[in-house]
Amino acid sequence: MTMPLYLEPFLQQTITFFAILDPIGVSAIMLSLLHSGTTSEQTKQVAYKVTITIVFAFFVIFFAGNFWLKIFGIDINAVKTIGGIVLLLMSIKMIQDTVVVKKTTPDDSHEDLSVVPIAIPILFGPGIFSTIIILSESTQTIAHTATTILAFMVNAIFVYIIFRNSIHIRKVLSITGQNIITKLMGLIVGAIAVQFIIGGIVELIKLYS
Repeated sequence: MTMPLYLEPFLQQTITFFAILDPIGVSAIMLSLLHSGTTSEQTKQVAYKVTITIVFAFFVIFFAGNFWLKIFGIDINAVKTIGGIVLLLMSIKMIQDTVVVKKTTPDDSHEDLSVVPIAIPILFGPGIFSTIIILSESTQTIAHTATTILAFMVNAIFVYIIFRNSIHIRKVLSITGQNIITKLMGLIVGAIAVQFIIGGIVELIKLYS
């Protein structure tokens, strides 16, 4: 195994995960969910819980997702097609919309918010769910599996760092800057979605023709 052989898919999957997760854009949503008096230490705790949650969810889906597909007799290309549609809708929303969320009061629990709704489903939603299943199905060797896992773990680290420093990022980028990044990520997600849809439809046509 040579590094260049797996470097390209690693970079592709890392970028794919980053674009779909959109941690910079979601960090703005996270701050809007927390009350205005949230401290850096409290933000750090939320970042930690969010990261642990998405890592746990990733491994559950990555290793058990295909099992459920086989149980229900669902072809992976059907998942790829519907997953692509979900991603396409997500990308359109990322490009067009600006999410406005009502702030919570100081009495609300940050720990509750960190798991639901910040980690699931805002950060770890249907788009990343279907993408993980598609990538897990395409892993044919231990090296491919390790590549996908490493790509997601790198993104988990990004999520933790960005969420932990979200207060500072907002000061530097402002809400407008974060929205611009989200829209750019939306374009990437849209391109990935089109590839999934076309690839899934072509394989389904071959299968049923």
